[in-house]
Amino acid sequence: MKTLKKTLLCAGLVLGLQACAEPPQADPLAEHKAEMKTATTDLKSQMAAGEKLYQTHCSACHQGDGQGLKGAFPPLAKSDYLMENRNRAINTVIAGLTGEVEVNGVKYNAVMPNFAYLKDDEVANIVTYVMNSWGNKGFQVSASEVTTARGVNIQVPTGAPADHPTTSKTAVSYEGAPSGINPEDTVAMIDSEGPAMNQEEFAYATKIYFERCAGCHGVLRKGATGKPLTTDITREKGTDYLKTLITYGSPAGMPNWGTSGDFSEQEIDTLARFLQHEPPEPPQWGMEEMKASWKVHIKPEDRPKKPQHKRNYENFFSVTLRDSGEVAIIDGDTKEIVNILKTGYAVHISRTSASSRYIYTIGRDAKVDMIDLFMDPPQIVSTIKVGLEARSVETSKYHGYEDKYAIAGSYWPPQYTIMDGDTLEPKRIVSTRGMTVDTQEYHPEPRVAAIVASHQHPEFIVNIKETGKILLVDYSDIENLSVTTINAARFLHDGGWDRSKRYFLTAANKSNKIAVIDSKERKLVALTDVDQIPHPGRGANIEDPDFGPVWITSALGNDKITFLGTDPEKHADNAWKVVRTLHGQGGGSLFVKSHPKSKNLWVDAPLNPDPAISQSIAVYDINNLDKGYEVLPIAEWADLGEGPKRVVQPEYNAHGDEVWFSVWNGKEQRSAIVIVDDKTRKLKHIIKDKRIITPTGKFNVLNTVEDIY
Repeated sequence: MKTLKKTLLCAGLVLGLQACAEPPQADPLAEHKAEMKTATTDLKSQMAAGEKLYQTHCSACHQGDGQGLKGAFPPLAKSDYLMENRNRAINTVIAGLTGEVEVNGVKYNAVMPNFAYLKDDEVANIVTYVMNSWGNKGFQVSASEVTTARGVNIQVPTGAPADHPTTSKTAVSYEGAPSGINPEDTVAMIDSEGPAMNQEEFAYATKIYFERCAGCHGVLRKGATGKPLTTDITREKGTDYLKTLITYGSPAGMPNWGTSGDFSEQEIDTLARFLQHEPPEPPQWGMEEMKASWKVHIKPEDRPKKPQHKRNYENFFSVTLRDSGEVAIIDGDTKEIVNILKTGYAVHISRTSASSRYIYTIGRDAKVDMIDLFMDPPQIVSTIKVGLEARSVETSKYHGYEDKYAIAGSYWPPQYTIMDGDTLEPKRIVSTRGMTVDTQEYHPEPRVAAIVASHQHPEFIVNIKETGKILLVDYSDIENLSVTTINAARFLHDGGWDRSKRYFLTAANKSNKIAVIDSKERKLVALTDVDQIPHPGRGANIEDPDFGPVWITSALGNDKITFLGTDPEKHADNAWKVVRTLHGQGGGSLFVKSHPKSKNLWVDAPLNPDPAISQSIAVYDINNLDKGYEVLPIAEWADLGEGPKRVVQPEYNAHGDEVWFSVWNGKEQRSAIVIVDDKTRKLKHIIKDKRIITPTGKFNVLNTVEDIY
């Protein structure tokens, strides 16, 4: 353990999180003493240096003004907790903090990571800056004090911290979810320049990487939402540094896989060595592979000509049962489970054909399933595997092309596939590899994120995540495919239509921007700055009492709910600008939702570290937005017993008078669907069934067809 502590200290002190430097030194205490001699001592200089460090390492949680986030991260401004104990303030930065604390009379129970990797003068500058900012009249801390506090045997918490506050386990599961790629399909790339490994170790590390790392760092390790992990970087860092980083994480968002208990020491060692070998490349997936996977279970001519049941299938819900690899079809009128179908793993979305007859689902394993709602019960009538990993599917909606085509976008290989709308027969495959929108450098793995169907032209609008480009794919002549490229920003993710269905608003979530596409004129009309990882889902459209029609997004990185004006004709001064910002329960929101018949705006926060927030829903009165939100205890109403019980994705029924919520529990625990009366905000119904396993996304047929949100 002593050796590990010294390794951590040396690696953290010399290399840090953002920089490349020399290998760790053998004697951390000697380095501390050397730093102490050269450390900044005058208050003005310390404040300037401390402010820069604070903005890099602390502001994401405690905010730039030191006010913290309500219900999640305590304020540092006028903090009695920090001001009353000098040594505690220093040690909190060095060693982190877990467990309940009380700050200014309010209790908090989030996790603060340790910043032991920072140099003594850096810790001193951060503490000094905090203690003398935002009305704090505190003290000045020297590097020598930090050295004394740290001691020879630096104590870094192990085993206790769970997750980095900006990257919770759930967030990691969401962004870096297990890849659908089978490690057995790859070729081991063991070479002499990397540390010693055998084939078994390499195969095992490949599995770990695809399950936990590829979602952020990319299959080829070129970097995506996470930093690149190419061999020129990893070999320079070395095994010890990589082990330390994997074990303890980083404030930049790298989870602490070791101290959280997710990875064993052996797994960390194996993964650290693996990262210094060339990444194993999965196979490509072309027309031959797609046609081999393509199955038409029931031919179009053998399908029913009209519904075989008397149910209102336009009020069916397609509900993702994430961990069971299934989709539940639920009758929105009777609340009955109509059927449960085996689909691809962890279905990401369901999309409905323009006729409302077919539901198309896509799993993270890139398997597309086509479900016929006319059948009693609904059945899968065709399947295809469009790659090894994917997230998006959509169908043609332009007049004259209803139900004619379907399109699926893949993470691996990076490409999209246009298919026959009746059978899923693959027609065209188009690679998305190319140059980034900003640095103009080649990216080998630009993944396809959201896809929507234009209502203005026979086009699919396709988000290319890593390059930051939006493609308008004209399907009127797929043999001579015409594609218009619009430069936006990285990294493109989700988005939806304004109420006119002319303008597509989509998040470039790591650039903290919303791109606005005029689908009629086929051009970018705005690139609007928002804040801290916008994540709209499809967003929400309401009539703001002060600003007219607006589209709304929430965020992963903070508690802000951002309103953008969407009416360039009658409210030109507000168009594509942030006109209103509300504060919700906290960061970690995935979806906002409203309905043209509703006076409510619903905001979830399933990734918030505070269970009280992640297990509830915030709801605003659209006619009185300044009043704030009401909290509804959705998970408590479900009465499920133990488990995380995350409340996720409000979805309206076809009538617009009910809101459905998934209570997403563990795979071996009880989950539920909770239904709330939109007008009264009272509990209306709970769907509890042992077959409802880890429900996440829910997609109402009519609302999905009509793009109502």
